[in-house]
Amino acid sequence: MVPNTPLDSDATTTRRRVLALAVATGGASLAGCLDETSSTAGDSDGPSDSGDSGESSGSDDSGGSSSTTGDAADPEATVEKWMSDGLGYDGVVNETGTGRVTVRVGADSASGSYAYDPAAVRVSPGTTVVWEWTGAGGRHNVVERDGEFESRLYTSGDATFEYTADAPGTYLYFCTPHRGMGMKGAVVVDDS
Repeated sequence: MVPNTPLDSDATTTRRRVLALAVATGGASLAGCLDETSSTAGDSDGPSDSGDSGESSGSDDSGGSSSTTGDAADPEATVEKWMSDGLGYDGVVNETGTGRVTVRVGADSASGSYAYDPAAVRVSPGTTVVWEWTGAGGRHNVVERDGEFESRLYTSGDATFEYTADAPGTYLYFCTPHRGMGMKGAVVVDDS
């Protein structure tokens, strides 16, 4: 090579593109891995987490309307659309008139322990919904898609998370590590 000879601009551009592609691909792969295994501040295997616990997930799924206002005309259609790829969904379970409802986290489904049971529930305003971890299927959490509530990630079978559903609406939620697998749920708060 001759000293002080400028580099071939096409070769430099090609190398930069290859490097950028490698970085982008590696970054995407790493991001995918982090979704399954990374820890976030506040993660715990502790026994209980009561009430709101932090920041909004900032995520949104196409379709449906805002969780806090829901689709007043047809919450069933909102839930059906949200749960179209949800595991363990067999319609909305009516628990209106009950003061406390339990939802199992890590319940059995066709794909393993990646479901909520019941996956969708209808409750009255003022009902406390309690999510109880089964200890199966790895780390799970409960994240309402518009940030109304969010639990920590838990693996232990003695973990719980509570939310008191005061405002009528349709609250759509998911498990962060397993959302892509269909680990989703819904709480319909009905004041009728």
